[in-house]
Amino acid sequence: MEHTSAVIDLVAATTTLLLIAAAVLALSKRFRLPFTVILVVVGIGLAEFAEHNAALSSLAQFHISPDVILFVFLPTLIFESSLHLDAREVRRNLLPVLTLAVPGLLISTAIIASIVSFFTDIDFAAALVLGAILSATDPVAVISLFKQLGAPKRLTILVEGESLFNDATAIVASQILLAIAVAGYFSAQTVLAGVGDFIFVFLGGALVGWVLAVAVGVVLGRVEGDPMIEISLTTILAYFSFLLAEHVLHVSGVMATVAAALTIGGWGRSKISHSVSEYLENFWEYMAFFANALIFLLVGLQIDLIEVANSWQLLIWVIVAMLLARAVVVFSLVPIVSRFPGADAIDRKYQVVMYWGGLRGAIALAIVLSLGEFAYADTFVILVIGAVLFTLLVQGLSIESLIRFLQLHHPPLADKLATSEAVLDAQRAVLAGLPGMQQEAGLSARMAARIRTAYQLQVDEAEENFEMQRQQELNDTQEFNQLLLKCFSVQKAFYHEKLGRGHLTEQTYRNLVYALNVESDSLRYKGDLPKIPPRSRWRLWLRNRWMRVVQASGIFDWYAESIRIHATAQDYEYAWAGYHGCRQVLANIDELSRQSHARKAVVADVRAMFQRWAQGARKKLDSVAEEFPEFYYSCQQRLAERMALHTQRDYIVHGRRSGAIPSGVARPLLDSLDKEIRHLRGYDMSKLRIEAEELVTRVSLLAQLPIAELESLLPNFKQRTIPARQDLVREAERGESLFFITRGKMRVLQTKEDDELEVAQLGIGDAIGVEAFLNKTQYPATYRALTPCAVYELKRRHCPTLDTKYPVLLRTLRAKLSSRL
Repeated sequence: MEHTSAVIDLVAATTTLLLIAAAVLALSKRFRLPFTVILVVVGIGLAEFAEHNAALSSLAQFHISPDVILFVFLPTLIFESSLHLDAREVRRNLLPVLTLAVPGLLISTAIIASIVSFFTDIDFAAALVLGAILSATDPVAVISLFKQLGAPKRLTILVEGESLFNDATAIVASQILLAIAVAGYFSAQTVLAGVGDFIFVFLGGALVGWVLAVAVGVVLGRVEGDPMIEISLTTILAYFSFLLAEHVLHVSGVMATVAAALTIGGWGRSKISHSVSEYLENFWEYMAFFANALIFLLVGLQIDLIEVANSWQLLIWVIVAMLLARAVVVFSLVPIVSRFPGADAIDRKYQVVMYWGGLRGAIALAIVLSLGEFAYADTFVILVIGAVLFTLLVQGLSIESLIRFLQLHHPPLADKLATSEAVLDAQRAVLAGLPGMQQEAGLSARMAARIRTAYQLQVDEAEENFEMQRQQELNDTQEFNQLLLKCFSVQKAFYHEKLGRGHLTEQTYRNLVYALNVESDSLRYKGDLPKIPPRSRWRLWLRNRWMRVVQASGIFDWYAESIRIHATAQDYEYAWAGYHGCRQVLANIDELSRQSHARKAVVADVRAMFQRWAQGARKKLDSVAEEFPEFYYSCQQRLAERMALHTQRDYIVHGRRSGAIPSGVARPLLDSLDKEIRHLRGYDMSKLRIEAEELVTRVSLLAQLPIAELESLLPNFKQRTIPARQDLVREAERGESLFFITRGKMRVLQTKEDDELEVAQLGIGDAIGVEAFLNKTQYPATYRALTPCAVYELKRRHCPTLDTKYPVLLRTLRAKLSSRL
């Protein structure tokens, strides 16, 4: 009975807290106050009120356990935050994020420890533990404000990314420092051991999370359109990665969960069914609300204001040290990370917001409550609670006023114009749809006339204000950028539609939209497009580097070829999407220019830009059609079949909604069509493979060989499919391979005074690497694919008895080499 009573009390308390949290959420939205801050205030009020009300006494006794925070709530919060971060943006900003999260936290720890140990009776070793605990930030309230203000995406990534990684750093650092403090002495040996442990735990956790995410991603790829299974797998990943890392392998559980969520949110996103993505986002958003609501309400319930007030002298020094340490980290490291390659400078006003917005929350409380028998445990609990309370009530409630004081609440010009234009277009839509509304609702002529007059006055006023705003604030460049942003929105809508229809893969869609988002942010905040396309140079460099590593091993040729074939197919998909996206913009540009009142010269410039981009994409499509016609026509056929299936599906859906087709009949028909559409998604990469016999017809050198020698030689050739702009071999790279081009064109590049100059182009039937094959020397130039290419490779190691087994080939190659020399 006692057990049953405890369970009932737990359910009742949880239900009550959720009810209170829902009411607080409505209140915070109504008065635009930080949700987590109000939760703490309400929790404190409930604790005080419970002392005089027996009905609420059970809530006051409902204490929070550090293990509950660490093993129940923390994985949810970490996974949800990491899942919604764009993995590409995190990768792009990884160096500055880690600089703020790791060295920044260690610097903050040292400053807090120095000040606290100097001005109080707490010794330095123990103060280091306190410093590590108080250096973990919780930016939930600040991130929500950034979203309201439309702050640059990079700033949000830096703040949220720093918080996720420094949570892991704080937990690991506090555990190591606690062990040193308990031991009671410092030495070079203990410091080195601590650094080694930190690196192992930090990187070990990331590795565990990545491995588990890859395993879950493989399973997700085999599940089609089942939200229960797919959401369950992500939930298992969030908790199992944390438990396995933290409890079994004794590495960082936070890093494991961060790595797992970033992996499944980036690479693994393409494994999640498109129809399940929205359910997944809603599920994790609610889970985060649930965890935040209970944590911060329980924090408020647990705060003893009298104990905090009695420690005010210590608390003042702790707060001063915490604020000073945060100031040093933000105002010294942020300008440094802004100088990193590819980084953008962060305005000093935003640095002030990052500084004052460094709130402390659940992580700090969880660490301090788990200190156990540590001598300063009770003192630190009071100090950390007081510091958390200060950041939430003072910094949390004043952050919006600070933002307004710094005038950061004003949206960029592009957003202001978009808002005015949206209001104007919405009012015009009412006027345009009024006849239909009158007929549908049976409105009287008098009522319709009254509505028309009222909205016409609003439209006239909005047009006048919009035109005045354009004339006063919009120059030629800004007008061009404004129209370009509208065109990007058309492209994004087009890509989203094609993804839903199965004409684009999830990975290609996310890469295309990411590129558009980067370009849009650059237009909005810098007034210009990025000089380098967001994905091209980095993606090509990474692909070339990785391929050279794989090829150098010589034992993963099959894996290397699968990567090259996939890259070639994906390049075709990018070109197809880019071409048709540009055509969609060009078909709508007159309407877009009419809506934004753009001048003819501006419209002509934007039109010319998209025509140029469309022509570039069309050339890439034509090169694929020319070099790999089997693959090109296979893609066209799959596209036509998908479109036909969607036409059938739309007809059945319309019939079900109108009642012409019963739901019981429509459901199995739709399931069958969906299955066929899923089967036809993507592309048939087998069409990119070329039969070795094609060598004989396309390479005259091989056609001269005796039949017996040729038949013995052909099995030693291996196909390499080279995507456009990828290197086959690099200049001065030592090798032993002979290549024959069977499809496509190659550029021959040599370095002259640090510049790559094109000295020739090679095509079908040409040989590459004759001297390297014969003498194992360096390649004389870089050979880079101008179009998608198919080449066949023959390695010298596969022909050890070249002079006896293939004498004609040897004589022919030597003659070719002599003629070149």
